[in-house]
Amino acid sequence: MTPAELEAARDRVIDDVVADGLSVLFCGINPGLMSAATGHHFARPGNRFWPVLHRSGFTPRQLKPDQQRELLGYGLGITNVVARASARADELDDEEFREGGRLLTAKVQRWEPRWLAVVGVTAYRTAFSHKKARIGPQERTIGETRIWVLPNPSGLNAHWSAAAMAQEYAKLREAAQASGLG
Repeated sequence: MTPAELEAARDRVIDDVVADGLSVLFCGINPGLMSAATGHHFARPGNRFWPVLHRSGFTPRQLKPDQQRELLGYGLGITNVVARASARADELDDEEFREGGRLLTAKVQRWEPRWLAVVGVTAYRTAFSHKKARIGPQERTIGETRIWVLPNPSGLNAHWSAAAMAQEYAKLREAAQASGLG
């Protein structure tokens, strides 16, 4: 992609990968420009979502961003807190996150996944006004949907290694299976 092609993708919205009754609906912060340009979630080279998803046991092989619809066959889906694409998440303001939290709540009520996995604790804190939230399961639910906050797989989140992220994602997978939900 050229810089001009990436810039042209700014503010685009990409389709959710979603269906009724998913086991886990992963929720990114917002699409990056590469994702918006390609129409595929977590498409930027260096984003660790797809490798971590595989290493944690959610998928039997590492999928590529253009294979995102295969997630539905595993009972998994993807959406975002904020729908519009930007070069960096810090281009979003708190009101966008709060509105995104309201819209995400409506999506979860509509689609009824068993688990909502928000990949980014800061985004979760802002979107749901829960300033002290930590990585891991949350007490809050949306209807019957449980919430788990995971580390952001962006390559910019350097204080989390791929191995440590995979361990954290695996905790969610194990909890979902243990409770008969996975």
